[in-house]
Amino acid sequence: MGVDLLNIKGLKELEHQGQVVMMNLMRFHARSLDGDGSGWDAYLRYSALTVPMIKARGGTLLWTGDAKAVALGEQDGNQWDYVALVYYPTVADFIDMMTSSDYENRCDPHRRNGCAEHVIIATAEAYSKFKIG
Repeated sequence: MGVDLLNIKGLKELEHQGQVVMMNLMRFHARSLDGDGSGWDAYLRYSALTVPMIKARGGTLLWTGDAKAVALGEQDGNQWDYVALVYYPTVADFIDMMTSSDYENRCDPHRRNGCAEHVIIATAEAYSKFKIG
């Protein structure tokens, strides 16, 4: 689940397609793996460090919310605790953040301690009521 799982090859194929919104799906540990509070607490520590890094690259947090229930589709494997939509001006900006030593050394440990599973899906806008940029 670490940065080592970053799909650099797949993301590089998207590099010249402009803006991107990363859809984050997270499932938290009941207890943080470092013993410092809950998985949610570790995720909050992660967010406090990561959001400034996103903003420094021209990105922004668009929306976050609790995942309440699977409304359509298979239940197994699709129970998530939290969803976040994060805008980046380019895929390169996302890659730059995720592969930075600052992210790997300061942020990612909190993410690993908090998240039992974390999936990030790169999306390209087809329609939106969000005003970005």
